[in-house]
Amino acid sequence: MKVIDTPKHRLVRSESYNYNFDKSTGYFQRWGKTIDDDPSFAPYPEILDIEITTICAGVPQLDGIRRPCSFCYKANSTKGKNMSFDTFKQIVDNMTFTDGRPCLLQVAFGGDSQATSNPDLLQMMHYLRNKGIIPNITVADLDDNMAKQLAAVVGGIAVSRYVDKNVCYDTVKRLVDNGLKQVNIHQLVSEQTEYQVYETINDRLTDSRLSKLNAIVLLSLKQVGRGITHRPLDHEKFQAIVNYALSKGVGIGFDSCSAFKFLKAVRTHKDFEKFNTLAEPCEATCFSSYIDVEGNYYPCSFAEQVEKPISALDGNFIHVWNSEQVKNFRNRLMDTTTKNDLKCRTCPLFDNV
Repeated sequence: MKVIDTPKHRLVRSESYNYNFDKSTGYFQRWGKTIDDDPSFAPYPEILDIEITTICAGVPQLDGIRRPCSFCYKANSTKGKNMSFDTFKQIVDNMTFTDGRPCLLQVAFGGDSQATSNPDLLQMMHYLRNKGIIPNITVADLDDNMAKQLAAVVGGIAVSRYVDKNVCYDTVKRLVDNGLKQVNIHQLVSEQTEYQVYETINDRLTDSRLSKLNAIVLLSLKQVGRGITHRPLDHEKFQAIVNYALSKGVGIGFDSCSAFKFLKAVRTHKDFEKFNTLAEPCEATCFSSYIDVEGNYYPCSFAEQVEKPISALDGNFIHVWNSEQVKNFRNRLMDTTTKNDLKCRTCPLFDNV
């Protein structure tokens, strides 16, 4: 494998795994043996989801009182733990090619609603930028100062939508006003939040605060943590949401957990082949990994209760990536493509995604 690093780009060339990556914008193009071939998995992780805190004060509710989110799958609260900068640095430094150069392309931060619980967050992000890695984060309620600082260093930000939509929309406005172009809204899809989904879609067309929004990303419900209090939407209702957004011309996206649901919803659409190309199914252990606040590896952030942890602090991560435990999960995930007619990787852990 040949790795070519320039100040702006990282290029990888080999017989069956290749990519072009722009370190500034995050533009990424991957292919296998030919330009039309997509590898089943990468020889090194491309994306890391790192939980840097389990402390979260929640978001303001309609009465103005800040409370923990009712469907947080992490069940975070005001009592928790922060990852130190040294631990974060050790994890990132372990993610390298055999020649010691960084293999990571992006890091998604698992933080708190205000991005203030871990005081080392911005230092962590700048450390990534200095190594040619794009930082991204999900937030919910940013003040002007934090919005300005994050917009200056991240590649993109997702703003979670909760009961009081103004908290979300005001944060979106603060970010785009500071020049950030990749701003999405994260909207959970469940029986309890169905009305919010339609409201957010309609508001995208009428609320000036959302005029520069990139897309509304619909998230699949995980019934873990406080998420056990919510119920998933059935296929017909999910399909109705997709069709409604498409009919309104509103840009929507999906987390990888929802890829199969989305493809199933649009299978008769005239642009199905285009959607099929754009949909990104689960990438856990194939292209991405999750590291918890203790520095432990799991396939994804929803697997903590069912998969055994592996330390990501013990030397080069390639020994974890190629371990029997990780290969077993990877094989189980890839095997799911043979078990549905859309040939889409689906979650081997949860039945309702």
